Amino acid sequence: MNFITNIWNHPKTSAAGLLIAVVTIAGVLSQQGVTLGNVGTGTVMALISALATALLGLLAKDPEAASQQVSKSASRQTKLGAWMLIALLIPLPWLQGCTAASVAQDIVNWTPALQSAVTTVDSAGAILAPADAPIFIAATSGFDATSNLLVAQAKAYLADPSAGVLAQLQTHVVTLQQQVNAALLQAAKIVDAASQQHALAAIQAVGTITTTILSLVASISSKAAVARMASESGVKLSLVEPYLNHERAAQIVAAHYKEPVALARMQVAKAEQAEMRAGF
Repeated sequence: MNFITNIWNHPKTSAAGLLIAVVTIAGVLSQQGVTLGNVGTGTVMALISALATALLGLLAKDPEAASQQVSKSASRQTKLGAWMLIALLIPLPWLQGCTAASVAQDIVNWTPALQSAVTTVDSAGAILAPADAPIFIAATSGFDATSNLLVAQAKAYLADPSAGVLAQLQTHVVTLQQQVNAALLQAAKIVDAASQQHALAAIQAVGTITTTILSLVASISSKAAVARMASESGVKLSLVEPYLNHERAAQIVAAHYKEPVALARMQVAKAEQAEMRAGF
């Protein structure tokens, strides 16, 4: 039969196709609430998806010998493009696991990076031009208090994942997100190019982590709660998107989850698009 011949002649392509199907089906079933039980802090369905994703990554490693011709090098670039498209099917790392406990732990795991980024913001004013420092300091003055509240609430939710604690966590993450977005718009008005670059970079580090935590919180919130959170977002993500350094955001996510930057880049883009669609 032809399909048997194709499998025999193209085992790698056939295996990749099967794994893509497994990842896709597992993602759909997870979205529908089919878990097949729990494994550790995650679900069986998430484990299946993760294993299939890992095997896809191994199949993607197809090094060429140095003696091969330029045409084969071009073919390898085409294959790389195909694997990048396959990566679009991979769920966001912070939305796998799909249990309140695992998401709560993931949020808490981000809090040291958030505190470090806010500390960097506090010291960034000293390296800006004298005329620009007051603008930056005023724009970011609320970061310390709100981030401390968010960190405390994240830990409280991990200890007590109740609806009341979650509601407060939703409020704090939206508040910080709004402060970050407003600060980005203010920093974009700085005329001195070097000062503007430093200001935007410092603020975006906080913004990247806040956006990730917002995605995590939204993943365990009801549709009504997400709609309420979005309605409280006056400064939309679309307004600040032109000032974001997407490559730096991907580097932050990749370092935290210990994954390739190329994969993190697409995952960050998917998260931002999802938040925009939700009304943030």
